[in-house]
Amino acid sequence: MSDAEGQLGQTAAIEELKALRSSIDNIDASLLYMLAERFKCTQKVGVLKATNDLPAADPAREKVQIERLRKLADDANLDPDFAEKFLNFIVKEVIRHHEAIAAEAGK
Repeated sequence: MSDAEGQLGQTAAIEELKALRSSIDNIDASLLYMLAERFKCTQKVGVLKATNDLPAADPAREKVQIERLRKLADDANLDPDFAEKFLNFIVKEVIRHHEAIAAEAGK
């Protein structure tokens, strides 16, 4: 392979890399906006729970959600263990918010 051919191949690779990174950036932005919407809903759930003396955590629902998400991850060819860790991270944060809402409400 000549230097010119190598440079053309590298140029094409760099252009493809830029395009892929642009798509990744768009996906990251979408994920953040979706998480923001999810947390808007869970904040309302937290208020509903606090005003009705319901517990911040719901282990039975969490178990069902984990099973559901693991299945979805498997169907999407995503590591189910990763999906479970991701959901657990989000749920932990949601519960923290719900506890804070309940504390503010004096519950």
